[in-house]
Amino acid sequence: MRQPGGLILIGLGAFFLALAPLVRFYVADRAVTAPLNSHEVTRLESENSTYFDESRLKLKTGVTLLAKTTVHAEANGNDIATWDSATHLYEKPAPDKPIQIQSHRVAFDRRTGRLVNCCGVNVDGDRTVRMAGYGPLFPIANVQKRDYPSYDLTTKQQAPMRFDGVEKVRGLTTYRFTQTIPLTRTSAFDVKVPAGLLGLPPNAGDQKVDRYTEASNTVWVDPRTGIPVKHRKNVRGTVRTLDGKASMVITQADLITVGADQRRLIDMADDKALQITVVRTYVPGAALLIALILLSVGTHQTLTRPATTDTRSKQHSEEDMQPLQ
Repeated sequence: MRQPGGLILIGLGAFFLALAPLVRFYVADRAVTAPLNSHEVTRLESENSTYFDESRLKLKTGVTLLAKTTVHAEANGNDIATWDSATHLYEKPAPDKPIQIQSHRVAFDRRTGRLVNCCGVNVDGDRTVRMAGYGPLFPIANVQKRDYPSYDLTTKQQAPMRFDGVEKVRGLTTYRFTQTIPLTRTSAFDVKVPAGLLGLPPNAGDQKVDRYTEASNTVWVDPRTGIPVKHRKNVRGTVRTLDGKASMVITQADLITVGADQRRLIDMADDKALQITVVRTYVPGAALLIALILLSVGTHQTLTRPATTDTRSKQHSEEDMQPLQ
């Protein structure tokens, strides 16, 4: 006689057995996404830097520069995240006197990290930009040892992030990627530059110039999550006369994420990696283990006759075999 308790356990075991791959291959893929809302501040520092003080028309050297980026992230529907950010570049002793301010909005797929053109994306208010490739994040929880297309916000162009090796950052194993931004005209300069600063005869007068930028960018990425935990931006900015015959360096900086922010970003990556491991490994694994236990116990109970039934059957058999007096 089959036992109803055993059948119930078998049914529950079948449920958990079906739940394990469902969580691993369906729920996990939808749960592993960029956060809906966040507010982050990251600082990069460069010692022994050079920049052109536009207010004083003077080239300053040997200064320490800080680039402070504030990011506000929010959801735009279930699948798209938008990040609004502003970067203030200033001398370390004077945070209230920015040398340069850059603002932008990017939008990207929360599951893949790829940039999309929607939701008012812009660079310094320019909404004609067309972004492509990857931006603030690499592929979510799926970073490979290969090159990735990446969008550079300063020059408004796409350039590859090339895989450059594996390196530990404060104990965390990361993938290092490098990107080269060629010399690119970015805008007209706001002020005319004295001819003498450009190496021209003083009687040539103040010159209209255009701003150019070239850079070498390095980013260290947590492969478990796609979160960059360290940046290095070696930037060289110049101005050139409209005929291209004279130029001057206006920015030379080697900006690197400060230590405290590296540690904070690593902690963030560790937390996100744990969430990913829970939904991808722990929950499916626990469901599979429970399923096997339930199926094993349920099958045993179903196929094994209760001891009480066997005892009663034996007693009845012995009574039937006794001779009549």
